[in-house]
Amino acid sequence: MIDVGIVGAGVMGASVAYWLARLRPGIAVALVERDRSFSRASSALSASSIRQQFSNAVNVRLSLFGAQFLREHGIAFNESGYLYLGSAGQFDAVNAMQSREGAQIALLDPAALKARFPWLNSSDLGQGSLGLSGEGWFDGQGLHAALLRGARESGATLVEAEAVALEASGEGMRIRLKDGCLDCRNAVNAAGPWARALAATAGVELPVRAHRRTVFVLSTPAKLERCPLVIDPSGFWFRPDGEVFLAGDEPAAEEDDLPLEPDLASFDEQLWARLAHRVPAFEALRVERAWAGYYEMNVFDQNAIIGRHPQQPRLWFINGFSGHGLQHAAAAGRGLAELILYGRFRTLDLSALGFERLLENRPLRETHVIG
Repeated sequence: MIDVGIVGAGVMGASVAYWLARLRPGIAVALVERDRSFSRASSALSASSIRQQFSNAVNVRLSLFGAQFLREHGIAFNESGYLYLGSAGQFDAVNAMQSREGAQIALLDPAALKARFPWLNSSDLGQGSLGLSGEGWFDGQGLHAALLRGARESGATLVEAEAVALEASGEGMRIRLKDGCLDCRNAVNAAGPWARALAATAGVELPVRAHRRTVFVLSTPAKLERCPLVIDPSGFWFRPDGEVFLAGDEPAAEEDDLPLEPDLASFDEQLWARLAHRVPAFEALRVERAWAGYYEMNVFDQNAIIGRHPQQPRLWFINGFSGHGLQHAAAAGRGLAELILYGRFRTLDLSALGFERLLENRPLRETHVIG
């Protein structure tokens, strides 16, 4: 019997394995993964960005840890910031909390916005909130590769198999595979957008849904100096990516488990006019290509679920990051590894994200969810 079996070797599963192996050398950890290409994994299809501009302090702490991890491990990281746009005073209260947690976020009035970003139409804005450090975009696949490589170099094994069920077995858990089974003292559900179906096999209702998001790759002759990742009040976002721009938008209607095909029609129907309104130079835009990925959306409160189920003490969850999983993976994986090994958090207190809040109907709402 192995010590910990983890279903899903995407960035969350890899992070848990990485920290387990480092915090307790010699521990027996197995990562169960059905697709070693990770072609449909949310981490592989992410726009790979990181911010401290959240409405909950626990998410600010997760991101601060994540930014430092990127720096310390040499992951390519462009710290050009996030720029949230809104009405006058909209970000005052949340900015005070972010500052208390150690984030460096500047509030800009319309005149300051225009002076700093002359390409931006600020005529209908009252305030901007700009990250000065630790925010921007990074090599997401590089982070995943580093965590997975580190886990395997420290002794974790990668089992290429499809997990079909989780069930209690004696003093531990059994991960049923399409061909065979894996007995372990502890099982971790790190199955991303597919976590809900896996949890159901253990009799656990997990409020996680696979919600499709499209990322557009745009070319334009426009040069936007010092361009951060911009969040428009209407819900869309854009950022530079070398010589092109990436952009995305909130879907007109939210549906579960849509096929991973980009919604190309939404660009002309919903996005282009608003992009051109916010940045007049974007009148001359062309869609070069697009891709789609899943948010593993926690429809209960848009926040992660980290910890064990109160009635199943050997079954652990690290799910429902609602679009901000890649940036939180390093910290979340360490937190869950600490819980499994020590029974408590040692580095960051992530207890607010425990499973208990779902059963007790105590939502921890995150209002700063993008797209």
